[in-house]
Amino acid sequence: MVTFCTLHVAQRLNLFESKSVDMKTVMLFGILNGISIGFLNLSLGFNSVGFYQMTKLAIIPFTVLLETIFLKKQFSEKIKFALLLLLVGVGIASVTDLQLNMVGTILSLLAIATTCVGQILTNTIQKKLNVSSTQLLYQSAPFQAAVLFISGPLVDQYLTNQNVFAYKYSPIVLAFIILSCLIAVSVNFSTFLVIGKTSPVTYQVLGHLKTCLVLAFGYTLLHDPFTERNIIGILFAIFGMGLYSYFCIQENKKKQSADLVSQMKDKDTTALLGHQEKEGLEAKKATKDSLV
Repeated sequence: MVTFCTLHVAQRLNLFESKSVDMKTVMLFGILNGISIGFLNLSLGFNSVGFYQMTKLAIIPFTVLLETIFLKKQFSEKIKFALLLLLVGVGIASVTDLQLNMVGTILSLLAIATTCVGQILTNTIQKKLNVSSTQLLYQSAPFQAAVLFISGPLVDQYLTNQNVFAYKYSPIVLAFIILSCLIAVSVNFSTFLVIGKTSPVTYQVLGHLKTCLVLAFGYTLLHDPFTERNIIGILFAIFGMGLYSYFCIQENKKKQSADLVSQMKDKDTTALLGHQEKEGLEAKKATKDSLV
């Protein structure tokens, strides 16, 4: 809700232009994103931290699979290899224990599916409907907030037998909630922006960089335990990220070069057809003159 209110103020100040989007599309998209957040939190609640990290790692290959099947997007072997290195590195660095249970596994699978579909739609809607990340976030945030506001307290009540509204909110707690909301505005905005400008897979790669930074800062600032395994995993992950970035840049350059060559060919073909048409008209005119 704070994200929506912030964007509403920005829109009133003409910092961006609001654009009407098909209400059914936006509503379903917002609800799906809200459900995705709920399933990710439930997955963390019902699983060990290690299994939750595995759930987050599984989002990249599942996204690649969905985009390949439904959007016919091609991923080169080099990109797949770089992603594999990244996933292995993050897995080594962050996954510790893997305690399985049926409910937790089902929730993790639902979290993976809804997160992947939501992020793919974030990219697809922006490009197909020609809306910016800010416009899409502004339109969908109320529906996302509504589904969480309705389902969150009910699920909490069922799982913990505690009412979130009965909690005694001290000034310090309220201050941290407000700070969290303000940070969430930038997180939501940057998420939509990165996915819209790049791709869901690139956003997930960026997310795993965050995991490595959390481990590194935890050791540096909070003196958390740091083993050789963490160091090796982070180095693997950073190397995989570097390869992914390099291969993506190279493929984009090739694509741009191919598009440029194609445009030049189209221009040459158009010019040739125009020249032939002109010669044809001149020939007809000469024939007519000779007949006269």
